[in-house]
Amino acid sequence: MGLDKPLIVQYLIWLKNACLGDFGTSINAARPARDLIMDRIPATLQLAGVSWILSFVIGIPLGVLSAVRRASFWDYFARIFALIGQALPPFWLGLMLILIFSVQFDLFPAGTRGGPLHYVLPCITLAWTAASGNVRLMRSAMLEVLDSEFVKLARAKGAGNSRVIWKHAARNALIAPLTYSGLILAAFMAGTVVTETVFAWPGIGRLAVDSVMQTDFPVMTGVVLMLTAIYLVVAFAIDICYALIDPRIRIS
Repeated sequence: MGLDKPLIVQYLIWLKNACLGDFGTSINAARPARDLIMDRIPATLQLAGVSWILSFVIGIPLGVLSAVRRASFWDYFARIFALIGQALPPFWLGLMLILIFSVQFDLFPAGTRGGPLHYVLPCITLAWTAASGNVRLMRSAMLEVLDSEFVKLARAKGAGNSRVIWKHAARNALIAPLTYSGLILAAFMAGTVVTETVFAWPGIGRLAVDSVMQTDFPVMTGVVLMLTAIYLVVAFAIDICYALIDPRIRIS
């Protein structure tokens, strides 16, 4: 392990190997740490992708509808949906979903990775909280944009209601929800420790917890660097999307 060398030399050796994707050999599994991480990435990416799409598809339209239909049934429904979603702890929500839909009604599997039905409960657990944030951010942004001068001008020029809402207002209100959604996507891709533990999902988050509990430093280090890289890539992608959504933002 190079422990007979000076500390700076040990670090430089580790840095060179880490840049090449070699994080060492797992102390407990006696396998390269990189192989253990790569084995878990597909499960996490699948769960993260489905949950993120679900949260975006539900949260953004519901936030727009809540802002457009102020003080209506849909507005109150969206606000209650967001309030409950952000108040419920994910571990409690996951356990209640298992108790109701797996134990009581036997509709969905209680855990582990498998077919499409195995994704339903963990994706709901992840997506509800994220969708709640999207609803609140999109609603507040839409309320501000709908009162803007350019929206009033579009209506005065005779633009249709749907065109005003989705092309002019919603597009300009997407910046804040997009930032939040990007961070949520990065968090999902980095592995959701609680959800993966509750549903026995073999992903990155569960691997990180196991490596900490077992003091498996090579795997722990590899996971941390992998999560850092994921956050950097997603943050860069969000900056690119800003320019695509808002014409006032230019990349130069």
